[in-house]
Amino acid sequence: MENLLHSQNFLYDPQFVGSLVDMSDITLDDTVIEIGPGKGIITEQLTHRAGKIVGVEYDHDLAQQLKQKFLNTSNVDIVEADFLKWPLPNYKYKVFSNIPFEYTSRIVEKILETPKAPEEAYLIMQDLAAKRFIGKPFGEDSQISILLQPFYSMSILCDIDRRQYRPIPSVNTVLAKFKKAEKPLVELKDMQEYRDFVIYGYNQWKPTVEEAFKEVFSYKQIKIISRNINIRGSKPSDLQVKDWVSLFKIYQKYVPDQKKTQVKGFEKILEKKQKKMKKEYRTRR
Repeated sequence: MENLLHSQNFLYDPQFVGSLVDMSDITLDDTVIEIGPGKGIITEQLTHRAGKIVGVEYDHDLAQQLKQKFLNTSNVDIVEADFLKWPLPNYKYKVFSNIPFEYTSRIVEKILETPKAPEEAYLIMQDLAAKRFIGKPFGEDSQISILLQPFYSMSILCDIDRRQYRPIPSVNTVLAKFKKAEKPLVELKDMQEYRDFVIYGYNQWKPTVEEAFKEVFSYKQIKIISRNINIRGSKPSDLQVKDWVSLFKIYQKYVPDQKKTQVKGFEKILEKKQKKMKKEYRTRR
């Protein structure tokens, strides 16, 4: 994460930061990971509420300053590392962090799109990004919100005044909460299969869901699905998460394995295509 320090806007008022931490369900029983603690203002507030805080700081100078600052604070552990390369723990943990705007997608992907996800994540992020991840009722549903909704209860806890930052950012921010669903709509063991299925449906660039999945479901299956789930004429972006989950469960149960090969591993296939296109674009320039 090069130049991480230069891309971050820091909160400066301890009282205000304390009010944000008070909105969380963090207790002395919890281990909390803080991504990019910076100058330690959030870390300081967490010391009074969490059993242990692990601050993962990329910037060498800041990491050394943090280690010195919390040298005699027994429940703080500062790790100098690139969080995007740092292995997530196997134990239960929570996250509370003011994340750098330009790394928002990569950080959310790392902590939420994995079986090692935190029990809860409290992320200070750009408001538009939060609405995109959460979807309804805070924003419009999108591919990413449909991917997350079966596994998390998500909300925006509060808006944050730009004047609370130094330097003052050019965007609006919020405190967003992501909590593991007690009963996920899709089993955790099926997370990748569900992701492949949804990403496949969104990326066929067809006008309707029926068209997008015409090579996966048989004509008869599509007819039955259209009656039961009412997807007739709907675009992938029109479907709610309950519709996607119903469609996925029909796919799991009734589509033969040879047809599932078109969908299996689709997320990685698409990533490779996108990387190749970016590389070719850079070469042409």
